[in-house]
Amino acid sequence: MKKISLALLFSFYQFLSAFGQASHTDSSTYSKRPLKLEEVNFVSSYYNQDGNNSAVTGGIGTEKLVDLANVLDLVYLKTDKHNRLYNLNLEMGIDHYTSASSDKIDPSTVSSASSHDTRYYPSITLSRKDNKRTTLGIGLSYSNEFDYTSWGIGASYTKASKNNNREFSVHLQSYFDQWTVIYPIELRPPGGGFSGHGGGRKDNVPNTYKPRDSYSSSFSYSWVINKRFQMMTLMDLIYQTGLLATDYQRVYFTDNSERIENLPGKRFKLPLGLRANYFIGDRVIMRLYYRYYMDDWGIRSNTLSLEMPVKITPFMSISPFYRYYQQTVADYFAPYGMSTTGQTYYTSDYDLSKFSSQFFGAGIRFTPENGVFKMKHFTSLELRYGHYIRTTGLVSDIISLNATFK
Repeated sequence: MKKISLALLFSFYQFLSAFGQASHTDSSTYSKRPLKLEEVNFVSSYYNQDGNNSAVTGGIGTEKLVDLANVLDLVYLKTDKHNRLYNLNLEMGIDHYTSASSDKIDPSTVSSASSHDTRYYPSITLSRKDNKRTTLGIGLSYSNEFDYTSWGIGASYTKASKNNNREFSVHLQSYFDQWTVIYPIELRPPGGGFSGHGGGRKDNVPNTYKPRDSYSSSFSYSWVINKRFQMMTLMDLIYQTGLLATDYQRVYFTDNSERIENLPGKRFKLPLGLRANYFIGDRVIMRLYYRYYMDDWGIRSNTLSLEMPVKITPFMSISPFYRYYQQTVADYFAPYGMSTTGQTYYTSDYDLSKFSSQFFGAGIRFTPENGVFKMKHFTSLELRYGHYIRTTGLVSDIISLNATFK
């Protein structure tokens, strides 16, 4: 039920991984070996946001939220007798948040169940790379929190050129979600089967669930232009169907009436992106990213980001970054009290409003020759901080730690 800017979090975690042409192991050097733990990655982050445009209370009210997230990733490798390399990733994520806006589902309560929640999201992926530079992968994921459960399944195909300078990838992903229907307390029909679960009161009616399914296909093509310059093009096709509105978010109309948010049951998204890496000497890398986005709800957006890692010493680097984002308003958005009763679809969620945003900060990365704190298996430690501001008034901060063990 938390209301976090997912684009912001996704962008921040993208910065945690150094972009570039994927490193390919020469299959001629493979030798048969059993499944072995190769790498352990641990990411922990603290996120804090505030604002005054909560969709739960119709586009006004606090957006204050705090989120603590931890992800543990285990990487196993195995080579078979045909010199095929297997990569098994096991990941477990746990988020815990407190949300002042979600607590307003039932304003008569204090610190109800909806004011905080814990989300668990394990996943497993398996890939196999053969001697023809072809990699096939499959994956399963699960996510559960207070008002929804999600299952995900995915598959991938990657083909590299003979000299490993070019690579084409396709990723297919499907998510099957089940929402628990929760209305604002004053809009719940008596005995209508819509649960008050988490709203602070027990309605003694069974929970009602509604589905939301998401299907995506991602295509990318990367190539090394020369020893200093690398590029990648990206395209996603995303289709969603089911309950795309959030039933506990209120909308207020010009006649002073009140309803729950109502949005179309289908949505198509098309993001197009371009990445470029340029190595400026031996110490500086310039990483550029541009994305254009459109959907059939009327939103058009542009994203431009720049990151410039600078190697201070052979074992330490800093990475300042900046991202600018701008989007148009969705067809169904109106501020508090501005929707009209003749509309079929309506929302006061400012994530669907017209706005621009900036996200900036820096990271510092340590890779000591003898290991972090002289622990030889503790190979790298990275700290990052980012500050986000949006023209709607939303502001947030995120600090993250990323540790790698090999």
